[in-house]
Amino acid sequence: MNHIHASTGFEHLLVVPQWQGSGTAHPDRLVAGAHRLSALLPAKRRTVVAVDADPAPDRDGVRRLDALARAQSGTREALDGWGDGALCTVGGDCGVELAPIAHAVGRHGDRLAVVWFDAHPDLNTPDSSPSGAFHGMVLRTLLGQGPAALLPPPAQRLSARRLVLAGVRAVDPAETRFIEAEGIRLLPVAQLGDPSPLVAAVAATGATHVYLHVDLDVLDPGQFTALSVPEPDGLLPARLGAALRALAAEFAVAGLGITEHAPAPAADAARDERVLHEIFDGLAPL
Repeated sequence: MNHIHASTGFEHLLVVPQWQGSGTAHPDRLVAGAHRLSALLPAKRRTVVAVDADPAPDRDGVRRLDALARAQSGTREALDGWGDGALCTVGGDCGVELAPIAHAVGRHGDRLAVVWFDAHPDLNTPDSSPSGAFHGMVLRTLLGQGPAALLPPPAQRLSARRLVLAGVRAVDPAETRFIEAEGIRLLPVAQLGDPSPLVAAVAATGATHVYLHVDLDVLDPGQFTALSVPEPDGLLPARLGAALRALAAEFAVAGLGITEHAPAPAADAARDERVLHEIFDGLAPL
């Protein structure tokens, strides 16, 4: 396994092998995926958050809620010691992004925009979620509307005005209504052939800093096999890489999160590793 190319590597790498937020049939694959991503990414300093194996009972409309709360507490404790440098987080399900993005909002406030590269907007609530899986509620929780046990403090909540959805294409009806009501910026796959519209959308938020969330299911499953929740007609790896580099060239990168890497036993590991290099080579150091 070859490292993603970078001259000095990421300053900080946080590894959160959390699976409890997933609603898939094989959530355990996310644990292996988190560690594989960690092995690919060079870093000066890395911390692995301990995630216990206890699935915990479902509560308040959320599957395995208590286990998620414990993992988030551990992630927050790890973040307390990271200082001001940009953070790269790898998971694990999308729920691993809750504490890192909240941490970035607390540091940068309205200067921060979040670009959510994902096939799904993750904007459900416990009441609207068809599955009860938290990985479909993460972004709504960051906006201040989620399970009470996982809500960030008010000073660390994201504003919908500072959010850009990119590559989203599988949206539940309640999420569609929320996106329309809040006027959230959304660029579908067809608008990401050239990074310019995405850069313009982020600039329109007024932000100077950006947090880049990458759920790998934003990719087309014909191009990358190790996906937790694959959706057809996704983004090509080269276009995702071009978008990330264009944003990093225009804005200060407050953080990068890479989630939902779910290698299956029959997956083409060598091919998937080449795709990850195509996307992320040259992004570090942040």
